[in-house]
Amino acid sequence: MYYFALLLGPESTSAPDPDEAAAEMAAYQAFHAKAATAIRAGDALTPSTTGARITGGPDAPTVTDGPFAESAEVAGGYYVFEAENLDEALALARDIPAAKRGAVEIWPIVEYFPPSKPVGNAWLALLLEPADKAVAPGTPEWEAGIAAHQKFGAAAGDRTNGGAPLHPPSTATTVRVRDGEVLLTDGPYVEGAEVANGYYIIDVGDRDEAVKVASMIPSTTVELRQLMGVSGL
Repeated sequence: MYYFALLLGPESTSAPDPDEAAAEMAAYQAFHAKAATAIRAGDALTPSTTGARITGGPDAPTVTDGPFAESAEVAGGYYVFEAENLDEALALARDIPAAKRGAVEIWPIVEYFPPSKPVGNAWLALLLEPADKAVAPGTPEWEAGIAAHQKFGAAAGDRTNGGAPLHPPSTATTVRVRDGEVLLTDGPYVEGAEVANGYYIIDVGDRDEAVKVASMIPSTTVELRQLMGVSGL
């Protein structure tokens, strides 16, 4: 099975301390070495100040430039894991450095569409929906949504490079590590009214084109963030 891990944490508004940044990088390198056989994709995200949030759907999109954080923790990166079951995915999540200072949301993936070409500095389009609007796979509402996304895929063409729909928020688990103790919470880490519903990788040349493509996605809200291209995945 495949699992989507969304890394959440406080976003610094000042230049990072060089020693702290080096220690953080070393921690992630150690995690990658340990979890290499399970990691299928992932990267860090550039600051939310460089991102955008698109609301209103394809018919009437409204673009808001970042920062757009409504909580103390914002998305700082993501992974896709291949694991036998949820317990194995949670064991991977607890070793992610972000779990020690923030949280990691683990979502079961309905169907994983891996990138067909190197990702580099592409864009992560995180699809967000109100928690009470989430639908389960196999329902008529789900099938209608799939049809809308197929229409988007045809229009976007090779400007998308992988992605995945996620199971409803009732299947998510939030992982935190505090003082060496693993804390698990059922459901996503939610301070606002919207939860993750899926994601696309948008592979285009510039931010304006990324916003244009993301505005076509049939989703209540799309959070658009550029990948840092530092993972080597």
